[in-house]
Amino acid sequence: MKKGIITALLLSCICFVSCDKKEQVTQTEEKSPMQKKVEEFASFELKADLGKLTANEKEILGIFLDIADIMDELFWLQAYGNKADMDTISDEYTKQFAMINYGPWERLDAMKPFVSGFGEKPLGANFYPKDMTEQEFKELKDANKNSLYTVIRRDENGKLVVTWYKDEYKTQIDKVCALLDKAIALAQDKGLKKYLTERKKAFETDNYFASDMAWMDMKESKLDFVVGPIENYEDRLYGTKAAYEAFVLLKDEEESAKLSKFTAMLPELQKSLPCDEKFKKEVPGTESDINVYNVLFYAGDCNAGSKTIAINLPNDEKVQLAKGARRLQLKNAMQAKFDKILLPIAENTMAKEQLANVKFDAFFYNVTFHEVAHGLGIKNTINGKGAVRTALGNQYSAWEEAKADILGLYMVCSLIDKGEITTISKNDAIATFIAGILRSVRFGLTSAHGVANMMCFNFFEDHKAFTQNEAGLYTIDFNNATKAISDWAAKILEVEGLGDIAEAKAYSEANGKIRPSLQKSLDKINGLGIPKDIRFEQGRKVLGL
Repeated sequence: MKKGIITALLLSCICFVSCDKKEQVTQTEEKSPMQKKVEEFASFELKADLGKLTANEKEILGIFLDIADIMDELFWLQAYGNKADMDTISDEYTKQFAMINYGPWERLDAMKPFVSGFGEKPLGANFYPKDMTEQEFKELKDANKNSLYTVIRRDENGKLVVTWYKDEYKTQIDKVCALLDKAIALAQDKGLKKYLTERKKAFETDNYFASDMAWMDMKESKLDFVVGPIENYEDRLYGTKAAYEAFVLLKDEEESAKLSKFTAMLPELQKSLPCDEKFKKEVPGTESDINVYNVLFYAGDCNAGSKTIAINLPNDEKVQLAKGARRLQLKNAMQAKFDKILLPIAENTMAKEQLANVKFDAFFYNVTFHEVAHGLGIKNTINGKGAVRTALGNQYSAWEEAKADILGLYMVCSLIDKGEITTISKNDAIATFIAGILRSVRFGLTSAHGVANMMCFNFFEDHKAFTQNEAGLYTIDFNNATKAISDWAAKILEVEGLGDIAEAKAYSEANGKIRPSLQKSLDKINGLGIPKDIRFEQGRKVLGL
């Protein structure tokens, strides 16, 4: 492996002083490319007031942090392999950037390698043998090969075999279960105790249904702990393998109370979706909740590259149909992204007369209802193709994120019309949404979110929701934007409801790209040094534990 860039460039600046004709030479140290890359992630401390926690709860919190560290270790194994390889990088900033990206590939730039000696990141990460062919996988006769919780390996004869996570990562899982035993013994909240008990069984069996159901029932605990193999974005080959992660969370009870009324409105919101009736016949569960949290720790998948600012779980459709889903808004991380990134972008790309419409409350509600929207629409196709997730295959993640984006905005606007949201206007919601795309599309197109962002942005542009003036500033036509919201939502719901993978693929390939006019805007944003995302100072010391 070639060492990272370590030589700083020096620029000479010659200044002539006319008064005494003396020439003065000053030298200014220029930042290395890797330092600039690291600084694309604005540093932010993850902390909160722990004063309302009991000594018992603080002890549980410490255990959660220990388990989260193990989730981080497991994600390194899944995403890259041996984390110790990064210790061979001599340049400080190159190594820091590898830590942000969980390996030598830049997550916000098409997974391109930034350390010499590495080719492109394998589409299957470390879930599959790197030399596995599509034909080999197709011929593998094992019913569990597409499970969320198995890896594919080669045996001593080179034959493909399926291995459960609980066996592949037994050393780490045993440590997790021992720590969970301690937390279970300490837990006084009944919902938390049951969830931790069931989650331990899930780690031991790779069956997460019962623990997801128990998590749905956990309503009163001030502490929350999202932990385990959850999202499948890291598997870009087949989109079936779940990656380990952990969020350690502290509930904001006052802010959560303000959102509680929206839970009962989910069936009504489903009925109002702007699509044919046949694509909204399913009734979402009403045991869902929408709450606000401060994040105390990120680990693993959720900490890799761009940072999650809201959670919508569980992903299991059976749980969603039975109980709905929980939506967790991560307000401290959300505020950091708005202040450090979204607002500066808006100030440099939007028409001045519309800047007043870009507001944190609008950003908060758009993100909140993005998560709500995952639970709406349809989970099973209407034409016998099975679950939407299965029917759309590797197109599912991008289209599901696109659905959540646009239905979230649609619902915010509807609730403003109904007088249920009163702190912002529809114009605020729309302007902040469009500015938000300019923020999030900088994450690149290797993720489902990136493709979803571009399909939406290009649909809006094609339907005249906004225009650019000669200076490159965006002006929104709010009437056209309102119609585009409904039309884009209807198209997505139809593609999902029909399980139309051919249309999903063709449309995303044609429209899930950055067009030249947008690239100019992104070049301008990048040239101004506006961070792409945030990175965290976190852990016991930051929390004062």
